[in-house]
Amino acid sequence: MEKITIYTDGGARGNPGPAGIGAVIKGAGIDKGYGEYIGETTNNEAEYRALVFALKKTKSLIGKFKAKQAEIECFLDSELIVKQLNHEYKIENENLQKFFLEVWNLMLDFGRISFTHVRREQNKEADKLLNEALDKKVGQKELF
Repeated sequence: MEKITIYTDGGARGNPGPAGIGAVIKGAGIDKGYGEYIGETTNNEAEYRALVFALKKTKSLIGKFKAKQAEIECFLDSELIVKQLNHEYKIENENLQKFFLEVWNLMLDFGRISFTHVRREQNKEADKLLNEALDKKVGQKELF
């Protein structure tokens, strides 16, 4: 089983406000990073959207067959999102419920998948990519 590591980060300048996502995908011959401006949204929605983007991108990079056999480790600096995905927290926000369901459905495309919370310092590359995307679009400096 091939192992792929994904780091994601999402954030908004203001909450809600202009938002971006960052994703880093490594393993199975892949070492790629992505950053995108996603428009106006909340921090939590941006965190989910970063994960959705990374899972879809991973599947497109390795193909459907390899995805079904892959072990995916996802690292996020959003404790809320990780605890929701690991069934430790209920999802009371209706907007977040739809993103949770989208991630849950994407999980079916992979062999094994896990979600782990990491400190922001351990997620610097994804954070940098999201801030670069936001800087290009809105011209402000880092979120934090």
